[in-house]
Amino acid sequence: MEEDLSSLRSRTLKIVEILKRTYPRERHVSGDPYRTLIKCIISQRNRDEVTERVAEELFKRYPTIEDIARTSVEEMQEFLRSLKVGLWRSKGRWIVESSRIILERYKGRVPDKFEELIKLPGIGRKCANIVLAYGFGIPAIPVDTHVNRISKRLGLVPKDASPEEVEERLKQLIPREEWLYVNHAMVDHGKRICRPIKPRCDECPLKDLCPKVNT
Repeated sequence: MEEDLSSLRSRTLKIVEILKRTYPRERHVSGDPYRTLIKCIISQRNRDEVTERVAEELFKRYPTIEDIARTSVEEMQEFLRSLKVGLWRSKGRWIVESSRIILERYKGRVPDKFEELIKLPGIGRKCANIVLAYGFGIPAIPVDTHVNRISKRLGLVPKDASPEEVEERLKQLIPREEWLYVNHAMVDHGKRICRPIKPRCDECPLKDLCPKVNT
């Protein structure tokens, strides 16, 4: 029997409450929007530990947006290649070009509007939402691989939904004041329990609410 919208919304709210209790965060801490943006570019198709290492090295060598904007694309590409970053050609160009645009068009301040962020080179929906959520503390739902996988396993969205459709459906189901917690909680849950291969369903705090377990 297909779940109606009211029941789905009720189940979703229970899921969110359990995730918040299981992976608590006292408050949402916003960071530096520019560094958040650069780290998001680096992170594409990279593991978290690689992203953190590369970002640390990058900002050690180029501490400010002005330093990065003055750097040639070729130099940035070679720097990323030397650190074994995937897609180093594209990412090197995106990092330098985005930095120049932010300096020239936005006077050095990262825009805090989704429509402006996605105009920057290398910034798609996921990165724009990450910058809003983790750079500015503005409610958003970044749909990364964990959010996409877990939302579908929990039956919150159709299995064939695109990341954009996942985002829009979650925004319909979850109150806006909870959006900031959804990404970090699902990421933590995806790493610890609801893993891509061999999910630990027996240990899952959501197992009573998961159609995958209860079918």
